[in-house]
Amino acid sequence: MVPKTSCSTNCLSWEVSDRCRWLLAIAVAVMAVAASAQVDFGKGVTLSGSVHSEVLVPQTDSVIGSQRGDDRVLTNTYVDLSLASQAVDAGLRFEFTQYPLPGFEPDFEGWGVPNVWVKGKFRKVELTLGSVYDQFGSGFIFRTYEQRSLGVDNSILGVRAVGRFGGATLKAITGRQRRYWEWNKAWLTGVDAELDLDHWSAAMREHNAHLMLGGSWVNKRESEEKLMVDATHKLRLPVYVNAWDARVRFQKGGFSSLLEYAGKTQDPTFDNGYTYRPGHVEMLSLSYSRSGVSALLQAKRSERMSFRSRRSMSGLSSMVNHLPAFAMEHTYTLPALYPYATHAEGEWAYQAEVSCLLKKGSTLGGKYGTKVRLHFSHIHALDIPDGTVVMGEDGPAAPYWRWGDDTYYQDFNIQFERKLSRSVKLNLMYMNQRFNKAAVAGGTVRSHIVVGEVRWNVSRRVTLRGEAQYLATRDDQGDWLYGLLELSLAPQWMFTVSDLYNSGDTGVHYYQALATYNVKSHRIQAGYVRNRAGYNCSGGVCRYVPASRGLTITYNYNF
Repeated sequence: MVPKTSCSTNCLSWEVSDRCRWLLAIAVAVMAVAASAQVDFGKGVTLSGSVHSEVLVPQTDSVIGSQRGDDRVLTNTYVDLSLASQAVDAGLRFEFTQYPLPGFEPDFEGWGVPNVWVKGKFRKVELTLGSVYDQFGSGFIFRTYEQRSLGVDNSILGVRAVGRFGGATLKAITGRQRRYWEWNKAWLTGVDAELDLDHWSAAMREHNAHLMLGGSWVNKRESEEKLMVDATHKLRLPVYVNAWDARVRFQKGGFSSLLEYAGKTQDPTFDNGYTYRPGHVEMLSLSYSRSGVSALLQAKRSERMSFRSRRSMSGLSSMVNHLPAFAMEHTYTLPALYPYATHAEGEWAYQAEVSCLLKKGSTLGGKYGTKVRLHFSHIHALDIPDGTVVMGEDGPAAPYWRWGDDTYYQDFNIQFERKLSRSVKLNLMYMNQRFNKAAVAGGTVRSHIVVGEVRWNVSRRVTLRGEAQYLATRDDQGDWLYGLLELSLAPQWMFTVSDLYNSGDTGVHYYQALATYNVKSHRIQAGYVRNRAGYNCSGGVCRYVPASRGLTITYNYNF
């Protein structure tokens, strides 16, 4: 085997030294100051913030497999503080996750102030130093964000500049990415530009037309590591990885379209078995909306687009980009029982949705009108040739238009929302789902799901809501039943009881009893729960949560 070089002829070789990165940051700061003719710090300063704390007092439950462990109390607690003025904003976040809730990685444990930032606001430019977040386009090559339920915070510690000049928006960012309580050694640098061409075209504005052109570039510099293939050979891992994105959006009236393409140079990582084939993703999105009717049609193909600031990582940490899942994020319990996680190494994904409002007084619309929504998602594997993935090789290439044998996920659902009277509203849903568990435990789950929800406004202060759900399947653990009752006594109290019951193989109940109290800016919820093991997902990113049982308390305060 001949070890790969760090960059082949088709690989971009823009090398950005650390010195150049800091010079770039200083230059951006100087430009920002120069863009401001006057800085007035005489205006009032506003302090705001929030407290969010989730607490679990765990108990051992041999039936569901939950363990009390050595820690009597588990908590994820966050305190955000920010100062705002006319010219300067600043903020910080305190986090206490020394004894975290179940399901988080060991490196998640810790406490301190990992996020601090200062933002200068000038006439046309904003400059932020410290912990920064941003997204370029749809996030195919760069997206930093915080999602506490998943344990994700991949902010950049560095510099971010944003300039808005008429119809042009320019961004630049550079720094190191957070990974729990440390920052990866790799250095990330990126620029993004969007041009709204209708800003300079009176004819387009007169015809209610909007045209945007956008482009992005991100560079990762990660020091070369020794990775042995065998006793005598090692891989030369690329120090520089470049990714780029181009997109065009057109809107006219209720019609909107987005075409986007992103690519990435050779990037051997743990995700792709340390192979060297470049990655790419393409997306087309079409939507239409007018009074009472809306439609959405999307298609996406991705291959080898896992992009991390630390090549040896797996799981949720160190992700530089984001590939949105073309699957509906369900809020009802049973439709969300088998959620979909994006296959970053390759998939064909399609999504379509149509919704309409049936007129009031019609046979189907009833007295108050009826809203109908149909949704379809289908996500399929690429046709990757059979064969063993060999470290140091390019890796197998998938024919572009050909599907593979596996269906990763499919969801067809239809929903009805209808007011039966001035005080009673009914929601009904049917869903046919196909979920491939091959990446987790093997096998495909095919299910039929029905959901019914009734909301009754008893009075101006009292609301009663109930849910009944049923999932029928011959696969996995068999059928499930779910019921919920919720009593709301506005504006302070809410009481909720629910039960998730596996009527198939296990016969286990997963119950919750919760009481919520609101007063001014405070919200506290306390109860007793027995939670099923499963996946918590958001936007195609998932975290496995083990089974748990015990007393739970959640506190939120905003000021």
